[in-house]
Amino acid sequence: MNLHLSAHHLEITPAIREYVTGKMERIGRHFDHVIDANVLLSVEKLEHRVEVNVHLRGKDIFVESSGADMYAAIDAVIDKLDRQIIKHKEKSVEHRGAEHRGTQGTED
Repeated sequence: MNLHLSAHHLEITPAIREYVTGKMERIGRHFDHVIDANVLLSVEKLEHRVEVNVHLRGKDIFVESSGADMYAAIDAVIDKLDRQIIKHKEKSVEHRGAEHRGTQGTED
């Protein structure tokens, strides 16, 4: 998985970079077909905002979260992303299963 980390009105410290990288590895453990991930960290006044755009085979997933703390916003966005990727994985498994069930069992 290619991880692109960028920031707006914020300096990316090594601690934040490690934190985001560690959290994104969790996504890779659930679904190994992640091609590319773009993470944008930004600060506007007192609001810390995180946006993640993940490119999967055949689909793009975009999630965003904001909060008073950057680490809390990262945790929230990773939770949202995790749920969406698991949902996508379940749909693709169901779709593959439906194709196989349709071809088997047709006896004339």
